[in-house]
Parts: sequence; C-alpha cells; structure tokens
Amino acid sequence: MSAPAKLAHFVLRTSDIDRLASWYCRVLEAKVVHRNKFIAFATFDDEHHRVAFLDRGFDKNPDPESNGVDHIAFTYESLGDLLSTYVRLRQEEILPERTINHGMTTSMYYVDPDGNRIELQVENFKDPQQGLDFMNGPVFEENPIGVLFDADEMAELYASGVPEEQLLQQG
Repeated sequence: MSAPAKLAHFVLRTSDIDRLASWYCRVLEAKVVHRNKFIAFATFDDEHHRVAFLDRGFDKNPDPESNGVDHIAFTYESLGDLLSTYVRLRQEEILPERTINHGMTTSMYYVDPDGNRIELQVENFKDPQQGLDFMNGPVFEENPIGVLFDADEMAELYASGVPEEQLLQQG
C-alpha cells in the first residue's frame, strides 16, 4: 500500500465565489490562477492550485452544525511565520475565533465568510515522533484539546525575543 505524497487541494462550494476567493487569497497570501463563471482556482506555492471555489448555484448556506468537514489546516514553517500572519490578518480585521496550543501544534482557528473553519498552525516539535509521543502520553490523555492562549500576548513575547521553544510549550 502507498500513502499519498501530499494533500493536493480542496474545493469549497459557495454562493459567492469572488468573496470567498478574496478572503482565502488574503489569509493564505494566495492568488487566483484561473476564474470562470462557475469556478475559481487559487494557489500559494508552486502547486497549480491548492484551493478552488465552486458556484453552488443558490444563496442559502449549509447548516454549520451539520455533518461534514470541520476544518482544514495549514502548517507554517515557524512560529514567527504563524505570528506574522496573525499580525497581518489582525490589521485587516480578520481575527481567529480560537487560539489553542494542542501540545503537538500551536494553532489559530479562523472562520471564512461562508462559515468554514481553517486552522493555521505550527508544529511544536521538530521531530514528528515527539508529536506522536506527546499524543500518546498522559498530558494529552487528560486534555486532548489543549490550552488556550492569547495571540496578542504571544506575538508581543515573540517580538521581545522570548525563544520560540519556550512559547511553544503547552501552558
């Protein structure tokens, strides 16, 4: 059996392609690479497209509490990258609905204009095995959700020179 090499893209159904594409392009620093009446494709790296927006053909949004995808996550290279993205989005009045250190990741959850959730995160451990070990340890067993944190405070601490390793420690 072979596992996939990477996540290629995801497609969101919407009643307003332009509004949703604009939001994702702002948040992910992406660009639309193709747009027609029914679909728009955007990317933020060398992949031809990472996200697409498909016109559903009607206005009513789905119930956000119904079954379906809860969120889609994007990993940043460093805490500095995650925090600079937070500061940039804050200046555009795009704020996370929740900021939480899960132990293996430090994450910020945002809601797009259609009510879909995305997670912007950074890995807390350099070695993936350490993340797995944490998930199978007593701290995660007792609290698999994690610890909330104040993004403004973390950004200030990071800017003041507090080491990344210290800021990524849960709690």
